[in-house]
Amino acid sequence: MSKIIDCHCHIYPDKIAAKAVESIGKFYDLPMRYNGTASQMISESRKAGITGSVVFSVATTPHQVASINNFIADEVKKEPSLCGLGAAHPLSEDQKADIDGIVSLGLKGVKLHPDIQGFAIDDPRCMEIYRLCRERGLTVLIHMGDKRYDFSSPKRLIPVLEQLDGLKIIGAHLGGWGIWKDAESVLSGYDNFSVDCSSSLAFLPPEEAKRIIRLYGANRVLFGTDYPMWDYNAELERFFALGLSDEERELILHRNAEEIFDIEG
Repeated sequence: MSKIIDCHCHIYPDKIAAKAVESIGKFYDLPMRYNGTASQMISESRKAGITGSVVFSVATTPHQVASINNFIADEVKKEPSLCGLGAAHPLSEDQKADIDGIVSLGLKGVKLHPDIQGFAIDDPRCMEIYRLCRERGLTVLIHMGDKRYDFSSPKRLIPVLEQLDGLKIIGAHLGGWGIWKDAESVLSGYDNFSVDCSSSLAFLPPEEAKRIIRLYGANRVLFGTDYPMWDYNAELERFFALGLSDEERELILHRNAEEIFDIEG
């Protein structure tokens, strides 16, 4: 495969990367494979055959939004193979300024993590973020699913999809980490909803993962590794072991990302 775009990568400034990665590991009670820096992500992913990466970070407080977005934009400027998403927070005092800032920096969307940020997907304050993203043509990538929390429950995305037709939304982790059947039962019928396969293939039998991918349709699935969590080579091996067609692989590994994020093919 000549082109592979990893659509789910968390990166952090070198001086705080170790602390950030440790925090994520504790949140999920999982060992972390990499150190969370952009330099290691680029080096290790390219060794594995990944040719491009969509990068972002999550704002746990409103005052982090601007600094995160400037950091992501700076990393994208330094490395042409990167595509950046901005951070937003529902408690921000000026959502419009935040989204305008994301657009001015050349970032292609917004990443939200309801469980870590402590808000429900359908919180009215988040609806304003979604409306602004639709107006600006930005894609929204949302962490979805976790049995421990209701914030990111798949059913909470339904009013967003139904009220904001035209907004491009990607549900991370095949639409619902750990609750994949719940997700597919309520979300698979929405044309304005796509998923990525990050942090999913290691937990699902290959035939089940392939079934879910085909239920959504290969034209609505993106490849992602959830850097810095998992080993790149292992994630790629799991993906290629699914037995998808060449056409399905091309869509998932790069063509969908190129269309959604306006990445040059």
